[in-house]
Amino acid sequence: MTMVTTASAEAPDRGRLRARYDHYPSAMSTFSSAAFSRRGPIFASGLALIVLAGGIGWYVHAAGSAQAEAAGSGTSTDASGEGILLGLAKSAVSEHRLVAPAGSNAYEFYLSLLQLDPKNAVARDDLNTLFTQACNDVEQAINARDVDEAQRELSLLRDYDSNNYKLALLGSKLSAQRMVMMREHEAQAAAIQARTESATL
Repeated sequence: MTMVTTASAEAPDRGRLRARYDHYPSAMSTFSSAAFSRRGPIFASGLALIVLAGGIGWYVHAAGSAQAEAAGSGTSTDASGEGILLGLAKSAVSEHRLVAPAGSNAYEFYLSLLQLDPKNAVARDDLNTLFTQACNDVEQAINARDVDEAQRELSLLRDYDSNNYKLALLGSKLSAQRMVMMREHEAQAAAIQARTESATL
């Protein structure tokens, strides 16, 4: 009888111990999840730093290789103002932005480059090569009766070669176009005035 009582008393104790031990895995799982959640941002930050360091290393290596190739081929990878202006001018030429739009055309870039380096052979050669095409662009603006734009473009070309006879011819054509347009405006104003006066009679 005593043994039965003892066994019955031990049974709840075993149940409580089993419940306590069964709780340990879930607690450990919770602890592991919390630890991983804390390590997650740290791991991501570390990975980002590794990628960034690799990118910087690649850029330094690529830049060094480009400079070495440029030195071997005799070309320049100048990142100064002169190099930037030369790149902008070349891009403008490839897109046929010779004298327009204002502030973003080849002639303005090349002329700015010559202010920094008056002896720059590339700028001088390109300005000379593109001169005829640029004159054609000015003439198109005159024919389109866009006289203000034509005047701006003509002034830009005069900054390059003020004594060129082509520019003198374009200047005369522009003046003639202005005169024609002024007379047309005067005729229109006279016609409006005449209609107004006839309406009041």
